[in-house]
Amino acid sequence: MGPPSSSGFYVSRAVALLLAALAAALLLALAVLAALYGRCARVQPSDLHHSGVPDAASSPRGTQEEPLPTWPPRPTREPAGTATPGHWRPPGPWDQLRLPPWLVPLHYELELWPRLRPNEFQSPTLSFTGRVNITVRCNAATARLLLHSLFLDCESAEVRGPLSSGPRDGALGRVPVDDVWFAFDMQYMVLELGATLQPGSRYELQLSFSGLVYRDLREGLFFSIYTDQGERRALLASQMEPTFARSVFPCFDEPALKATFNITIIHHPSYGALSNMPKLGQSEKRDVNGSVWTVTTFSTTPHMPTYLVALAICDYDHVSRTERGQEIRIWARKDAIANGNAAFALNITGPIFSFLEDLFNISYPLPKTDIIALPTFDNSAMENWGLLIFDESLLLMQPNDQVTDKKAVISFILSHEIGHQNEVFFSNILHHVLSEDHALVSRAVSLKVENFTETSEINELFDLFTYNKGASLARMLSSFLNENVFISALKSYLKTFSYSNAEQDDLWRHFQMVVDDQSKILLPAPVKSIMDRWTHQSGFPVITLNVSTGAMKQEPFYLGKVQNQTLLTHNDTWIVPILWIKNGITQSLVWLDKSSKIFPEMQVSDSDHDWVILNLNMTGYYRVNYDKVGWKKLKQQLEKDPKAIPVIHRLQMIDDAFSLSKNNYVEIETALDLTKYLAEEDEIIVWYAVLVNLVTKDLVFDVNNYDMYPLLKKYLLKRLISIWNMYSTVIRENVAALQDDYLALVALEKLFETACWLGLEDCLQLSRELFKNWTNHPENEIPYPIKSVVLCYGVAFGSDEEWDFLLNMYSNKTKEEERIQLTYAMSCSKDPWILHRYLEYAVTAAPFTFNETNIMEVVAESEVGRYIVKDFLINNWQAVSERYGTQSLVNLMYIIGRTISTDLQITELQQFFGNMLEEHQKLTVRAKLQTIKNKNLENKKRNARMTAWLRKNT
Repeated sequence: MGPPSSSGFYVSRAVALLLAALAAALLLALAVLAALYGRCARVQPSDLHHSGVPDAASSPRGTQEEPLPTWPPRPTREPAGTATPGHWRPPGPWDQLRLPPWLVPLHYELELWPRLRPNEFQSPTLSFTGRVNITVRCNAATARLLLHSLFLDCESAEVRGPLSSGPRDGALGRVPVDDVWFAFDMQYMVLELGATLQPGSRYELQLSFSGLVYRDLREGLFFSIYTDQGERRALLASQMEPTFARSVFPCFDEPALKATFNITIIHHPSYGALSNMPKLGQSEKRDVNGSVWTVTTFSTTPHMPTYLVALAICDYDHVSRTERGQEIRIWARKDAIANGNAAFALNITGPIFSFLEDLFNISYPLPKTDIIALPTFDNSAMENWGLLIFDESLLLMQPNDQVTDKKAVISFILSHEIGHQNEVFFSNILHHVLSEDHALVSRAVSLKVENFTETSEINELFDLFTYNKGASLARMLSSFLNENVFISALKSYLKTFSYSNAEQDDLWRHFQMVVDDQSKILLPAPVKSIMDRWTHQSGFPVITLNVSTGAMKQEPFYLGKVQNQTLLTHNDTWIVPILWIKNGITQSLVWLDKSSKIFPEMQVSDSDHDWVILNLNMTGYYRVNYDKVGWKKLKQQLEKDPKAIPVIHRLQMIDDAFSLSKNNYVEIETALDLTKYLAEEDEIIVWYAVLVNLVTKDLVFDVNNYDMYPLLKKYLLKRLISIWNMYSTVIRENVAALQDDYLALVALEKLFETACWLGLEDCLQLSRELFKNWTNHPENEIPYPIKSVVLCYGVAFGSDEEWDFLLNMYSNKTKEEERIQLTYAMSCSKDPWILHRYLEYAVTAAPFTFNETNIMEVVAESEVGRYIVKDFLINNWQAVSERYGTQSLVNLMYIIGRTISTDLQITELQQFFGNMLEEHQKLTVRAKLQTIKNKNLENKKRNARMTAWLRKNT
């Protein structure tokens, strides 16, 4: 329990819980594109063996323990339409991003044999072999077959058929395979046949292949090294999304081409194997050296795309429970299971599944669910059917954790349940995407495949805009439809498209059907017309209301708006739902479907009690601006009775005003005026919005802000002391009270960091107490949300003794996130000789190798560190370049030059780095430094106005 909240909620919890599901539905059209990502490899096919697909044990290279052929992991691309060296191929279907529609896969019999053995995993690669039999239906007569293959060596290829409809006949016909070659750019394997396949008939492609598994590459198959029970161990897992299945087995790697799978995994007996379905059976086989391997088979999957195929080979333990007759297991390191770290995830997974089943009236289609926690997993989490893969930092937690946001994060990742409540949605989703999105952003949410020219462009879909903007637009859609319409449309859509593919328009059609079946909700245009405006064009609008006239207008949001934006054209408008409140009372929905419109009901009188706020609950994907009278009315209400305005809108006003002022839509004084009331603000999430906008990184690291700092210190500390006392008391007396207060956990670090930066003695004292208690008794962990700040100040105010203690702790930590935290803390020292020694350690890799981050860049971030780094580079630039690469020198140049404001400073910096940079880097550096200078000059003007305002109001 945290401090009492006066939050005002205007959207029901049931609607909020659906937003994640709708976000996924909105983007199903994008999933169709997911099979097109990747770069192409130069793969040399082996001599083909046409005597049949051999048993793995007898394959010439299928299971021999001889080295497999190798090739660069990311080779250079060949010209489109090329093939195996020495062969020129004319243009053809292999030049297209999408497979030709000649064949449709029906079923895969897939066997994989990775050579992962205990204590034999020091090499950066492992070999694997495999066989796959793919049953296909021929749709068009063809003597040429195309399927996806990447980084695989083809051992043999046969085509059997046509298949009879009855029991399998051993005397099946065979279609000759005359040649196998590879179209590098589009990642195709091409089979040239000696006869034509007949439409309507089924055939079986029989392929054996081999390849390499890379350590920590996390594409396709990968293996990782970790520590468990005091020993170094290895595991192997898969990541097939978006288009990495083709690097594991030849396949039709497009989401629409769903099929069933029978999966067999051959593995060392000391490991266990997991896949999408329950284990069907186990047997043994010997390789040519007589070593025994375990063969694990799994039940047949439902129809699914290749990117959901999943497997893991590991020496893990698990905990389990049964929910509605289905087994749920959480797999993790044996230490983690023994310590109870998986208990929380296990306890919430079953109820989440049950809730979603009841809500959508769709039963979970699989007989079991395995969730595995990997020591490191770059993708954070992957929703493979029946085998969900997580980074363990997002799934596991210590039973005795007190102040940690992991419980909330785990719930968020597993179910999205808490992620769509109003304030939490803002802090996790909306704030970040609004900060990055603008009218000139490179792309919209929804893209069409015909706009792509390379398979590599598919990966760009999996970014901030796809997930965060998509979720925000889904939330907006739910806000102007009532709960029954919203749920009914989703049920209809999910029922229709289960086990099949859909396009974005399919979703809009189902929403339109439900809207048409009722009469309460009237829309200004079809659902498709409304939503296409948001998904097909970039950016979002700024909605400006003149409260004196009721006139409302929309315009695209630009970063750094200028008065005459002649070069920037954005002719489209949005159809904008405007939910709003007047004097705290919810009003009827209106629509801004033109560039401007007048709403007389939004006019306010001269009364001090008359005010209007647009974008109820911040469900609309836009920013809100008011005329001077409108902002003044809201400022006055905050100073008179802030609790009359719901917390979500106090949060909204602060964030909108500062963002609009930063980008020249309103003056900075407008935003600052809204902060006068803050002594009465007891919601830490609102304070968080103030501090992240006001106490920015540029402000903290700008050594020239001496005029502003004492004024800002006096102004903020006077208002911040109340909220500080509230939370410092909780930290000292009952830190466990915060473990379920997600909003406090999100905001506490920024509050603590700012209070200490402003020199609040109680903050500094608390930091010293926590740091000393931890160094004396390391088992007494520093509260998680403020640990980075405490460690930093402990080092900053300490000596080499404290620094050496952190270095020793670093050497004993196995989790990457903990090592990174300590790495940054050690850069907080103010002693030049300690920082210089730190840089020497980093470059010489002694006594420890700091692989998690670039120590040069970390140290250069601080006021003292930038001078130490600059001095260090003079004598060690070659070593730095060899350790971190020449691009690091460019990054250092920008960090060190963060405060430049004159052309002379640019020239001096260029001269200093002149001998260290490559010629092509020199050409771009000056332009970048000029951009930094211009930004600093703008900040200087802004800071001067802030300083003047602070003098007047302090």
